[in-house]
Amino acid sequence: MKSVLMFFSLLMLGVTAGAQVAETIMKLSATEHDFGTFKEEAGRQTFDFVVTNIGTQPLVIQNVVASCGCTTPEWTKQPIAVGSTGKVTAIYDPKDRPGVFNKTLSVYSNSKPEVVVLTIKGEVVAHEKTVEELFTFAVGKNIRFESNHLAFTNVKKNEKKIRVMQLVNTSKVPVKVQFDALPVHLLLKSNPETLKPGEKGLIEGTYDATKNNGWGNVSDMIKIKLNDTIQENVYYYVSANLVEDFSGLSKADMDNAPIFKVESTTVDLGKIKGATQNDVEFKFTNAGKNDLIIRNIRSTCGCTAVQQGNQGVGIKAGQSSSIKATFNSGSYNGDVTKAIYVYTNDPKNSEVVLMLKGFVEQPAVVK
Repeated sequence: MKSVLMFFSLLMLGVTAGAQVAETIMKLSATEHDFGTFKEEAGRQTFDFVVTNIGTQPLVIQNVVASCGCTTPEWTKQPIAVGSTGKVTAIYDPKDRPGVFNKTLSVYSNSKPEVVVLTIKGEVVAHEKTVEELFTFAVGKNIRFESNHLAFTNVKKNEKKIRVMQLVNTSKVPVKVQFDALPVHLLLKSNPETLKPGEKGLIEGTYDATKNNGWGNVSDMIKIKLNDTIQENVYYYVSANLVEDFSGLSKADMDNAPIFKVESTTVDLGKIKGATQNDVEFKFTNAGKNDLIIRNIRSTCGCTAVQQGNQGVGIKAGQSSSIKATFNSGSYNGDVTKAIYVYTNDPKNSEVVLMLKGFVEQPAVVK
């Protein structure tokens, strides 16, 4: 009996020993790498984590997942034989990523543990931007602006607003900078007006909303003069969002304010034919207490003509009216969506977007 027990004990030890031998073990040269401090212009940084199979079965790296898109992993795709080596490569891209970084790569394999986390870290020193990068808008061959767009953002209809932008003379000769045919609501000037070679200056812009009859998003395309010569096909884009000033309203004013209540902000024309005139109507009511005034109505394209009959007319409390427009389907084909912007003296809803949509069917082309 003792010999039988001894036999089974030895058999179990043999099975256990065999199970222990038949395993995959991954040994890494390191689990963390510090790239140190390096300049952004040094470009991508690469480090190889060396993988050694010290087990008794082939090692398979199934996948490597980086913690962000700034890090690209590469790895040995073929099974790594016992005693052989492979690698997991971490590639870090510093472009537009100045500062300290700490990223991880999760390595999935048939080893135990199944997931190993590797870490890379370092610090990127931002590259010094060139004149072309700092001043992106070239005006002729001599002058560069920071941008071709001077945005005043929100401007109250009763105010003047100032914005500035840098410019630089990149030439070896003095250059006088001026702006041509400015609208009455806009003042633009270069300070100084004449820039010496290599000198920087400021474009000083003043937007007088009291002199612009528009509402909402408005823009102007301004021509630029260098040394009294207009620069052809070069425009300075100036924009503003003209809004009503409700800051002085009291609580009582707000309680008694008009309310622009639209039955529906969307009209669906359904299926319509091409090159046809299609009328739409948006019905609304003044659900407030004081008179409702339509400040402005505008469409987003010439294909939609808006009737301006309600503009500037006081609509009494409880009174209803409508905004009418005509959509020309022209050469459109398929789904079409157009917007109409309505500006009112409703302090809680001063800008409303009305939408019209439809499906335009063009006649079949005869071949």
